[in-house]
Amino acid sequence: MKKIKESNSRRDFIKKSALSAGSFFIVPRFVLGGKEYLPPSDRLNIAGIGVGGKGTSDLWYASDEGKENVVALCDVDMGKISQKSRERFPKAKFYQDFREMFDKEKNIDAVTISSPDHVHAIQALAAMDLGIHVYVQKPLTHNIREARMLTEKARENKIVSQMGNQGASNTGMIQAQEWFDKGLIGEVDEVFVWTNRPVWPQGIPVPKSSGSPVPEGLNWDLWLGPAPKIDYTDAYHPFNWRGWWAYGTGALGDMGCHLIDVPFRVLGLHYPKAVECSAGQVFIKMWTPEYIPEGCPPSSSVTLDFAATDKNKIPLKMRWLDGGIRPPHPDLIPANDSLGTPDSSNGVMMIGSKGIITTGVYGFTPKLYRKGEEVVEFDTSNQTNEYGHHSTWVAACKAGFNSSEHKALTSSFDYSGPMTETVLMGNIAIRSYMEKKSGLGNAFPGRRKLLWDGDAMKITNYEDANKYVTRDYRKGWEV
Repeated sequence: MKKIKESNSRRDFIKKSALSAGSFFIVPRFVLGGKEYLPPSDRLNIAGIGVGGKGTSDLWYASDEGKENVVALCDVDMGKISQKSRERFPKAKFYQDFREMFDKEKNIDAVTISSPDHVHAIQALAAMDLGIHVYVQKPLTHNIREARMLTEKARENKIVSQMGNQGASNTGMIQAQEWFDKGLIGEVDEVFVWTNRPVWPQGIPVPKSSGSPVPEGLNWDLWLGPAPKIDYTDAYHPFNWRGWWAYGTGALGDMGCHLIDVPFRVLGLHYPKAVECSAGQVFIKMWTPEYIPEGCPPSSSVTLDFAATDKNKIPLKMRWLDGGIRPPHPDLIPANDSLGTPDSSNGVMMIGSKGIITTGVYGFTPKLYRKGEEVVEFDTSNQTNEYGHHSTWVAACKAGFNSSEHKALTSSFDYSGPMTETVLMGNIAIRSYMEKKSGLGNAFPGRRKLLWDGDAMKITNYEDANKYVTRDYRKGWEV
């Protein structure tokens, strides 16, 4: 195998340029205290929302390991989950409610948002309305309508944005793109994407509250946010919310933005034309599958249809597999080779007329297979700090909206918004597939191929599925 190495005015971030005496010059972009300008090299004032779990590293890397100025922290849980960030940034003011933080902290330039999926959009929109640049964890939002709102708001308010699918900045992604652009695998008509998720409880009956008290330091009502009000249960926080539609987006939301990102970027894809799926069943009683529409299934297979693009001149089908299901070996790939990751648990496979490109999760270790040629593998093992995904966003915040640094970002909302919508299309198919209608000859009318008008954000052949394009919001949490 051949290997290759490889004050409110502060929020009005302005980058000015002018022509004078035949020369071009740039005026520094930050405006502080009215007319005072600071150079882009000065530290950014950063806040973090959801600063435990993944938010711990998001804030740490965005701050350049403490070199930028972290001014505020926000987490609904004041306990151990947020302890590490509080210890790292002891001078930062701590809040449980992001609305209070934005109301009181007037000097925030940028914010990392690493909370559960169901509050991403509400928090990001609040920040962008104040002119604050945003880094939002994947998936960008809980539903397609929210993703479209964030994409449009970033443009309207001139926000420097980045989604937290850090693999987008991995050099393996660049290598896969170069191989395809050189025509080494020809036109692609089939793509497989798969994951071993869920690795959390899923496909089980809805958890019930045991009546236990809310842990000290956790604001349960704020954690629920726009979701229906329920009594506290330890079944959701801090991680296992992912498998429940009120809060999470399942295996697709967890890993889709890391994996589907590869073919979406390499092949220049946009909104899919259609989607269909099938889902795994759970049997506790003989002949009676469990019916749990509130939660994601234990496994699913989703097929997305895409039209030809400027980069890939023929239509293609993308097949998503989760719950540990993986695709078969094409004849071109030796039987003993792993697919995707070394254990074949997660991966991407783009099958073209002349060859195949595979990658692991985050675009790791891309491989090129061509008939009669030695396999080419690109080494991605020497990358650190999540491939600069956070630091390039910070540099773009300093340079300003529409700067060359901003345009070079690998997952600004202009890109990651439509890509997230594609990921969430799969969940519309899954939820429609799982929905049962009583009193009908066909108890599951949503088990069909759903035709999608991406520009209009509408399923055109099954109206009931369109309720999953958005969701109901608890009073006071609407967007």
